[in-house]
Amino acid sequence: MIARYAILFFYTMGLVVIPLILFFLCRWLMPKRYGRKVGATLAAVVILLVGYGTLFGYTHIEVRQVNYVSNDLPASFDGYRIVCFSDAHVGSISGFRSSFLHAAVDSMLAKKADMIVFVGDLQNLEPAELLLHEKELKRLRARDGVYSVLGNHDYAIYLPLSDEQKTANEEAVQKFERSLGWKLLMNEHRVIRRDSDSIVVAGMENWGVVKRMPRRGDVKKTLAGVTGHPFILMLQHDPTAWRHKILPESQAQLTLSGHTHGGQFSLFGWSPASLFYDEWYGTTYEGSRALDVTSGLGALIPFRLGMSGEIVVITLKKK
Repeated sequence: MIARYAILFFYTMGLVVIPLILFFLCRWLMPKRYGRKVGATLAAVVILLVGYGTLFGYTHIEVRQVNYVSNDLPASFDGYRIVCFSDAHVGSISGFRSSFLHAAVDSMLAKKADMIVFVGDLQNLEPAELLLHEKELKRLRARDGVYSVLGNHDYAIYLPLSDEQKTANEEAVQKFERSLGWKLLMNEHRVIRRDSDSIVVAGMENWGVVKRMPRRGDVKKTLAGVTGHPFILMLQHDPTAWRHKILPESQAQLTLSGHTHGGQFSLFGWSPASLFYDEWYGTTYEGSRALDVTSGLGALIPFRLGMSGEIVVITLKKK
């Protein structure tokens, strides 16, 4: 239910409550001759920042380049390129933001990657949001296909529905992604081949340390039938699954995640996401194994400041 009113709560706090608190605190704590002016200035700054983050910050897209080097990568995949995006939250893309998704798809296609992966949270609350963006999302194509996994928002956990309605909503999201031509991986994997070499792309369902989130990810089921020591690209929406499940239960060399949005706000390199996640943005290594967390493309609350939405281009290199 919190997610249902998140946008209203954010803008009430950012445009009304926090500016008023700053104004009256300055009047109360500072000398009368300038307390009111300082308070009014700070209140105006907060309102302007919220406005800027909503009107401009949210629709700014950056491209981040990542090179991942591994001894386990087959020679035929040296230079293999993957475009990764996450947290589209298309329910927040409407009105003056309508061109935002088109620009993002154009940018991804221009990279001419071998594979495109989406690591969860296509919708905000319900599948009815998706249909408006079907044509745009269907444009995504890559040589080895588009692979996706589900994020916490792609499950029916944010609306008060019956069990039957929840099941129907979840099935509708899954059906929609498959109708786009995407290969939705739900605790399963696929093998990608180049000549006599191959790599595994594996997709877990959502799993996170916060118990109210869907915890359906199953590493063993995802990799059932995988033998030997292949190169495994693991897709998992929630980065907390990396240390708790993926590292101890698999040999996956590279894991791609989203979920955190990079906090949607950053000041001098600090983000509120760092208070809740050990790995909240960028690439983290444990030995030769790595997790890359993207800040995502969109968000439930259409606001970003100092932490742009992004597309990640990963190039695999043979060591």
